[in-house]
Amino acid sequence: MKVSRVFEMRELDGTAIEKYGIKDELLMENAGEAVYFVIHKEFGIKDKKFVVFCGIGNNGGDGFVIARKIHSNGGNVRVYILGDPAKFRGAARLNLDIASALPIEMKQVESVESVKTEVLHADAVVDAIFGTGLARDVGGLYADVIELINESGKTLFSVDIPSGVHGDTGKVMGTAANADYTVTFGLPKIGNMLYPGYELCGRLYVTHISFPPSMYNTDAMKVEVNHPPGLPPRDKSGHKGKFGSVLFVAGASGYFGAPYFASLSFLKAGGGYSRLAAPESITPFIANKGSEIVFIPQKETTSGSISLENKAALLELSGKMDMVVLGPGLSLDRETRQLAKELAKEIEKPLLIDGDGITALCEDLEIIKQRKAETILTPHLGEMSRITEMSVSEIDLNKIDVLQRTAKDLNATIVLKGAHSLIGFPDERVFINMTGNSGMGTAGSGDVLTGTIAAMFCLGLSTGTIAAMFCLGLSVQDAARKGVFIHGFAGDLAAEDEGEDGITAQDVLDYLPLAMKMDREGLDEAFKDRYAGAQVV
Repeated sequence: MKVSRVFEMRELDGTAIEKYGIKDELLMENAGEAVYFVIHKEFGIKDKKFVVFCGIGNNGGDGFVIARKIHSNGGNVRVYILGDPAKFRGAARLNLDIASALPIEMKQVESVESVKTEVLHADAVVDAIFGTGLARDVGGLYADVIELINESGKTLFSVDIPSGVHGDTGKVMGTAANADYTVTFGLPKIGNMLYPGYELCGRLYVTHISFPPSMYNTDAMKVEVNHPPGLPPRDKSGHKGKFGSVLFVAGASGYFGAPYFASLSFLKAGGGYSRLAAPESITPFIANKGSEIVFIPQKETTSGSISLENKAALLELSGKMDMVVLGPGLSLDRETRQLAKELAKEIEKPLLIDGDGITALCEDLEIIKQRKAETILTPHLGEMSRITEMSVSEIDLNKIDVLQRTAKDLNATIVLKGAHSLIGFPDERVFINMTGNSGMGTAGSGDVLTGTIAAMFCLGLSTGTIAAMFCLGLSVQDAARKGVFIHGFAGDLAAEDEGEDGITAQDVLDYLPLAMKMDREGLDEAFKDRYAGAQVV
């Protein structure tokens, strides 16, 4: 499912009107009818009391359509207008006039006290105050009304996006409605899909308001929900050598968890041969937990990190691998940072750079740009800040634009980790991942992701299998998408059994096989619905 920016939705509206003759009055009718349908489906209409709050733009016009349909189908509805009714234009004005001719009580809001009693005695509230075009913080009477609605505890249906949520970022503009249900129009907006906007939407629906599919499925729209391709078939006669070989260059004195989680998660997600190049002094400790890993003990620096002396041997070994992972727990030792840069420059296989590897490469990003083989970077916001030389707050306010520019500039696939992780490609496509939960915000979880992505790439690479014969293996880019999805799914399965509080990276790792099994068998309807992004009405 594609996801639109606010300006893209305005362009789609314009195309529908100008090219297809779908008049704005019809678009508004379709929008209001979809909201009415969701209210009917989720809550019921007949003999129930509704309060509809309308702003003075098209969002308010949608509210008038909704009020009319509630009235028409046996509901008791009152409409309160925030702002001067004389400012309504076009389709919104038309629908105000129609609603005004019906026996629907309509009033302009003078103070929050004047509507408090009606809200408290309503069964449900419809929020049609602001749409996706909100550009400044909500204040004054508007903020007071939104806070009243939230404090009332009434079931809330928001129109297009909860009022107060920025349509392009999902950020709260001062204050915002906390909806139980949101019906968005045309396509989900970025603000519907990113936190905190996503959470404030409640259950999210989308209606295409009679746009033809050629409009909303166009390749020109670069952002979409992450629905990755299926896993390649597993070779029934396969052995460990047939499910891929990955070299993990990771670990340092004091950093035992990162190399363990990265290299073992590759195996737990279906990979075949996991080789871990870690400092020789820590290898026995990691081996006690991950004895299935093949260890390549490395000469050490005085600080206990991997020495530059190992470069030639690591390069030779990397040539025999399907992929190399560089960076988990590598440390910030100066010599080891130099090793990371030289390895990234000379390794000719697909390279996944994580953690301390990213920090090292930030000293010379030209290395990434000039690589001939494909590169994946998996930064969190702090690491993305180092890559872009922007503050975390700047990136957080404009994640998708920053990700698009950076992936294109570095010619790399970038996984920007966080709630609803983003996967960005050099061609500016961005995928919003819907799996995962807050319990995964824990040390080591990102290392599990690293190994999972590597496994997704290696599955289907073996020669002689059905997958290889028909090129059914995952590309580096699709492996990143699939790895992020499976990693989050494993976290969700862990949370279902254990709760989100206290989930560890080990829990996520332990649920990887079940996540793979369920993905291969086909997700049940509950998970499909959860990960769809929005349900179409």
